Amino acid sequence: MAKVEILVGTTLGGAEYVADELAAELQQQGHQSTIHLAADLSQLDPTNLWLIVSSTHGAGDLPDNLQPLYQQLLDDEEDLTQLEYALCAIGDSSYDTFCQGPEKLAALLASKGATAFVDKIQIDVQHDPVPEDPALAWIRHWISEL
Repeated sequence: MAKVEILVGTTLGGAEYVADELAAELQQQGHQSTIHLAADLSQLDPTNLWLIVSSTHGAGDLPDNLQPLYQQLLDDEEDLTQLEYALCAIGDSSYDTFCQGPEKLAALLASKGATAFVDKIQIDVQHDPVPEDPALAWIRHWISEL
């Protein structure tokens, strides 16, 4: 049984719905998860998998509720080489900043030594108006590796 920290970046709630579905799938498969809508570095365990479920806001930025964590990570000197993360980015390909917000967070984690547990998924709401569906297919592809 794995423990998963689900970090949610959302502006209008869509990413939160996706996170809820992924948490339910994890639980159904016998894993524990905690959803963080206002993640704080002191609350997160770097020995658990961090599952980032986030949309992009504005001009390629993280949603406001994930900005404080991003800033904490920028300011913190902690070595995150033991951390593994998975990225579920949600965006709209009609914008030239498609999925750039969550990509910034993943790049910051990688710069601190964290590694991707699996290949990321970028969900385009232009093609997948119900982003929960591709997100669930993605997690079901690798959940047995936890």
